[in-house]
Amino acid sequence: MAPNDPTPTADNDRPTTKTATKSRFAEARAWWTEAWDKDGILHQQWEDLRRAPDAGWHGMANWIKAVSAVAVFSFVVLLFNGAVDVLLDAVHHILTAVPDVQVGDNTSTGVWATIDNPVRSYLAAHSTGLPISASTVYTIWQVTGLFSLIAGFITRSNGVRLTWAAWGGAGMAMVWTTTPDTSRTVATAIAVLAWTFASAFALRGLNLRPRVFTTVHTGAPQITVQPQIHVPAQPNGPGPDNVRQLGR
Repeated sequence: MAPNDPTPTADNDRPTTKTATKSRFAEARAWWTEAWDKDGILHQQWEDLRRAPDAGWHGMANWIKAVSAVAVFSFVVLLFNGAVDVLLDAVHHILTAVPDVQVGDNTSTGVWATIDNPVRSYLAAHSTGLPISASTVYTIWQVTGLFSLIAGFITRSNGVRLTWAAWGGAGMAMVWTTTPDTSRTVATAIAVLAWTFASAFALRGLNLRPRVFTTVHTGAPQITVQPQIHVPAQPNGPGPDNVRQLGR
């Protein structure tokens, strides 16, 4: 039966905030003490860390491997992000370092001018409307040829050699298109000779002959040797098996 006293409960009869705080602190302290016991979670993790240097990568705990992998991956991503920014900035400076290419701007001299000036004029005349300047296109053209020449000589890669062949064919086509009709044939012939001479280095070791692999069978019979031990028959006792094969 409910009491008839309508008097509300006094504030002193309720648990105070200070008492609740002490209770939570006691629970946290109890959990901390239990976690550092012999079978506690913190004690086990500390033991995993202590044994990790001697256990090596394969013997250490899985959670240490996971944390180490995440840390190394984050560090590599951070370095890669900074390196990409530096590399792109350097490439931008390299590509824009050359002067502007003008149509008919004959800056080369000698035999090289017979090849280089038509290429410069062709790139300048056909780079209008591109998001990059004609000078950048010309620099990319030079870097591609130099890279395919050196990389083809060092690596002997078929992909690099195809790049070198395409670069040479495009260059000869530009020389043929831009050079005046009166000297077009001679200029193109000089470009072909120059590219062929450089190909001796870029296509080093290239052999167009198909490889034929020949297998020679001597036809000699295969001889199988099975060593045996013959045990003489004993006069007294059961007759043993006189033949014993090794390995059986």
